[in-house]
Amino acid sequence: MTWRYSRTMKLIKSYQIRGVPGEVLRFDFSGRTVELWAPQEPSEHLLVAHDGQNVFDGKSSTFRGKTWEMAQSAFKVGYETGNVPPIIIAIWHSSTKQDPMGRAKDLSPQRFFQEDVKVNLSSVLDSDLDLLHGDKYLEEIFTNYVPSLLSLLNLQITPENTALIGSSMGGLSTLYAAYLRPKDFKTALALSPHWVIGSEALVNRTVKELPAPGTHKVWMSRGTKGLDAEYEPFQDLADELMLIKGYQKDFDFASKVFKKTGHNESSWASYLDYPLRFWLNN
Repeated sequence: MTWRYSRTMKLIKSYQIRGVPGEVLRFDFSGRTVELWAPQEPSEHLLVAHDGQNVFDGKSSTFRGKTWEMAQSAFKVGYETGNVPPIIIAIWHSSTKQDPMGRAKDLSPQRFFQEDVKVNLSSVLDSDLDLLHGDKYLEEIFTNYVPSLLSLLNLQITPENTALIGSSMGGLSTLYAAYLRPKDFKTALALSPHWVIGSEALVNRTVKELPAPGTHKVWMSRGTKGLDAEYEPFQDLADELMLIKGYQKDFDFASKVFKKTGHNESSWASYLDYPLRFWLNN
């Protein structure tokens, strides 16, 4: 296939992953690394993932060489649900040795932390909050990376068939994006959302700002080991508030606990099929 590249992106690598056909293409978008995997048949669904380092390639993974094995799950669940598997666009976070807080700047729910949700980290000063750029990060995803890569594939995918997925801070960013950019995607998949960084205030603000029921589907989940065990009271509150807001359990809202899983890529990969089915099953 002959690829036509946008001026804003440069292909820097292509590679194959075990268990699925096709290649992963790695691009540079003016300093931001973004990866693309597409099934061999034209797809009607798009999955956009945070923490792209850990989505496909064990060599770039920040967790012991483990990945989400996202293409493998998407390939399997896609066909199980009667769909061509979704295209996956994986956005790398911007942490570097020079800026180790790049990921936090990308994935923080910027307005919540800058307005009324106190960050529960003694090392974070009020002046640090001015450096957050989560809004710009999400804007770039939906106005630059996604349209550029879909144009490369000569495809258009509707917001109704687009999902955003993330874990930990990526889970928070996913839920925040449903508030900030509700017209760009209609399913939010938040695994192990990192509620403890803002406690009850963050839960309350996040659920308050989510779109009204009837327009979006929302998935939340947690494990029971390590850091995930600390999420229980906050996730219980989120569940309660979601039902009060009018979301219906196991219809447009799902909240699941996966016992003996923790806060890492291996755990999220072990149950990734479930949120993908929640999304792809009509």
